[in-house]
Amino acid sequence: MRAMVLPRFGGADLFEAREVERPTPAPGEVLVRVVATSVNPVDAKLRADGSWARLRPPVILGYDVAGVVEEVGPGVSAFRPGDEVFYTPEIFGNQHGSYAEYNAVSASIVARKPAGLSFEEAAAIPLAGGTAWEAIVRRMAVRPGETVLIQGGAGGVGSFAIQFAKAAGARVLATASARSLELLRELGADVAIDYRAENATATALDETDGRGVDAVFDIAGENLVSRSLPAVRPLGRIACILPPVGDLAPLYQNNITLHGIFLTREGARLAQMAALFERGQAHPVIDQVLPLDRVGEAHARIDTGHGRGKIVLKVAVG
Repeated sequence: MRAMVLPRFGGADLFEAREVERPTPAPGEVLVRVVATSVNPVDAKLRADGSWARLRPPVILGYDVAGVVEEVGPGVSAFRPGDEVFYTPEIFGNQHGSYAEYNAVSASIVARKPAGLSFEEAAAIPLAGGTAWEAIVRRMAVRPGETVLIQGGAGGVGSFAIQFAKAAGARVLATASARSLELLRELGADVAIDYRAENATATALDETDGRGVDAVFDIAGENLVSRSLPAVRPLGRIACILPPVGDLAPLYQNNITLHGIFLTREGARLAQMAALFERGQAHPVIDQVLPLDRVGEAHARIDTGHGRGKIVLKVAVG
């Protein structure tokens, strides 16, 4: 099968097109013909040096799949050949990601592709959407009438987070650069904040008459958790996907709960999310669709840190 292989850790120009052996599904696994995959910021980190995730070059990266079940391994009854599915492969120790024509994976982390979505649209969802769902729906359990501040709303995770929070009935404040403010509003944000020109904490306090927001989701990292703490009401919640830095003393002083989010792989979560996409309450934001052999170009774009939504890679005809 054709795959884009990373021969050594380093720059975005290192990917090589190679013919590699097609995997065989083990007991409990399905073999999926990959129609589309997508690129995430974690892909770029692993490309630069994936040793922290127990990867060893040469390696096939890629952690989103939308495709068709080709074979099922012994013991698999939930899926059969021909089923259209989507999922996010494991990262740690996984030498055979989704930048390839086929991917073998545990059936437990696979779900049926949302009806009505293209393979390209579905491929943009699993990792970024699952991360947003875990933060907004499961961990912070955002409820109707609450106010949520999303720090970094224009990227893959943030664009889903805005939509999930709105679907939960919350009032949403979201930050982005000036060029992406209209996108935030299109996604449902009630207040769009230019993080370069405005103080998000001050805006959040002003929008809540000084009470503070009920929840903050920090996607951008650096010191945003500590900077956001003054904007959170007592007994509020914060979720982050990168290690927080800075003065975190107000966490315990105000009984604020901090959730660290590192996505576990789970088919049930994807099945829950799929209902929102099928009802039209959420949709993926796709920045570009490129052929698989232009994965290096996609990584170069990710490296700039200024993407909007997701970059999807077309692998095959659906």
